Amino acid sequence: MQQASVHLDTHFAIAPVDPRIFSGFVEHLGRAVYEGIYDPGNPLSDRHGFRKDVIEKLRGWRMPLVRYPGGNYVSACDWKDTVGPAAQRPRRPEFAWRSIETNQFGVDEFVDWCRALGTAPMMAVNLGTGAIGDAGQLVEYCNLPGGTHWSDRRKANGHADPHAIKLWCLGNEMDGPWQAGHVPADVYAHRAAQAAILMKGIDKSIETVVCGSCGTGMSTYMAWDRTVLEYCWPYIDYISAHRYSANRDNDTPKFLAEGVAIDAMIEDYAAVIGYVGGLKKSKKKIYISFDEWNVWYKDTHGDGNWATAPHLCEEVYNLEDALVCAQYLSSFLRHADSVKIACIAQIVNVISPILTKKDALLIQSTYYPLEMFARLAQGDAIETRVDGPIINAGGMGEAPALDASATFNETDGAVSLFLVNRSLTDELLVKVALADRNISGVAGAELMHHKDVKAANTWENQNIVKPGHVTVNIDGATATVTLPAPSFAAVQLKTTERKDG
Repeated sequence: MQQASVHLDTHFAIAPVDPRIFSGFVEHLGRAVYEGIYDPGNPLSDRHGFRKDVIEKLRGWRMPLVRYPGGNYVSACDWKDTVGPAAQRPRRPEFAWRSIETNQFGVDEFVDWCRALGTAPMMAVNLGTGAIGDAGQLVEYCNLPGGTHWSDRRKANGHADPHAIKLWCLGNEMDGPWQAGHVPADVYAHRAAQAAILMKGIDKSIETVVCGSCGTGMSTYMAWDRTVLEYCWPYIDYISAHRYSANRDNDTPKFLAEGVAIDAMIEDYAAVIGYVGGLKKSKKKIYISFDEWNVWYKDTHGDGNWATAPHLCEEVYNLEDALVCAQYLSSFLRHADSVKIACIAQIVNVISPILTKKDALLIQSTYYPLEMFARLAQGDAIETRVDGPIINAGGMGEAPALDASATFNETDGAVSLFLVNRSLTDELLVKVALADRNISGVAGAELMHHKDVKAANTWENQNIVKPGHVTVNIDGATATVTLPAPSFAAVQLKTTERKDG
């Protein structure tokens, strides 16, 4: 057994935890919408057609936001097709995923579904094939109280009160050649700035998210982001970051060190934001919206062959995938001063922790880390100083065996710890030392582990990979926990202020 130490001082706060980092994403892709969140006529659905069992499980994530309707889908869709009497809505060929879109679920249904779930909508506008004026009209439709053409159309469609959507994405992944309406950075920057000016002119209370680069593998990575930030700086509030993690080569040691790469990517974004802010001598703060993140590599089939709600990208998740998801969330905590929004992509059926059949629902391994973080990470994210072994991380080189993040809630004195043992071979005895408080008890201690890192839940056995209990020993200001190889633990400690002398 190897040993590691985590040193904490609750005075060393990074920033308050923004609960919006526990948000989700649903796109018109595969069965995410139809047969996912929306399934009229199913006995498991309510009178609006919303799957009640899906809503119940999603509530466990405490998602403050859900991003919609895409994703690649948004860059070729027309929001006007999705409102008004359902029988009059057109069926359209859907460019991104070569599927048929029936438009039976649209803007109003999405907002109603968000209300039923208890979350807020995060709306994306089409800046690929769409006109800037269409984006402004969507804000008018959603947010103005009435007395104008599109706000009155909303009222006529059964929604007297404004939808009051506060967060708006200015397109999606516009540096990607696969994107409908893809353009160079300077063209997109001009388009996004003009859209933001129009949209905020209609509702000055909204916030906007500009498209960052699609990922570190893009030839335009960071150069795109700098160009867009320089042009759009006065008109935007966030820049998006996207990352999908993969283990295509079955290099599990490298895969389990993903947190190192995630940290580096976030730090790249923070650096380019800081550079542009300095260049402009601006005190304005622009933050990161990490609004697509997940593990995705097993089911990448994205051709719907012109079917309606085809089975696409229905990834099966195992233990190692859950450990990587935990590292995403820990990285967001470690960078709580930069990352204010994050959306797991996606939430039902499509690369999702939840899968549905007509009469049942399956919870996958990746569901649990998000549920635990959202429940326990309250208050301030605090600095973690880790001493411990360095392991061979395959194609990643070397990495710390222990990935750690922590929060402190001053209201109740709770310190929450999130720990991943990346080693495939060695148990890790972790000693947690608090410099400024005593530990009075353990409020909770959960562990995700299986002897087979490839183990996954199945329809026949849904409890193969799920949290269990882990023992935490306490001695004054120190707690110790043993992490099997590999594993993820979420531990909440009760603490009291230390009285010197």
